[in-house]
Amino acid sequence: MDKTNEEGVAITKNASPFAQTYFHGTRSDLKTGEFIEVGFNSNYGQRKNAKYIFLTATLDAAIWGAELASGEGRERIYLVEPTGPIEDDPDLTDKKFPGNPTQSYRSTHPFKIVGEVVHWQNHAPEQVKAMKEGLEKLKAQGIDSLNDQ
Repeated sequence: MDKTNEEGVAITKNASPFAQTYFHGTRSDLKTGEFIEVGFNSNYGQRKNAKYIFLTATLDAAIWGAELASGEGRERIYLVEPTGPIEDDPDLTDKKFPGNPTQSYRSTHPFKIVGEVVHWQNHAPEQVKAMKEGLEKLKAQGIDSLNDQ
């Protein structure tokens, strides 16, 4: 039987805390319960085998991830839970945005898909075009990191 605290709120013995959920933007068609793992071709840059996988705590950064992902599939944003340690994404935090305001992270450990965001607002087409042009300029300068994919 559940006990109650001083305020009369039930305390359940089997209560479990929520895990921190993050976002992952992509064009890959995945299902809840599947895992996003390293070792597959990246959605970005030269599409090499990815050393890292990326996630963010902000919906805006996940929208950018979906909009900039290679391929023809539908843009998707998944809710994911990391299965191991995560660390700041140095492409964004050290080079562009000190302090990690985009809350962007990377890991070598899988992310479990726990849901999908189905309603969200794309950036304006002009913004996406400007971002893609900026990335092409960096690529022309030999800057195409994604943390050495």
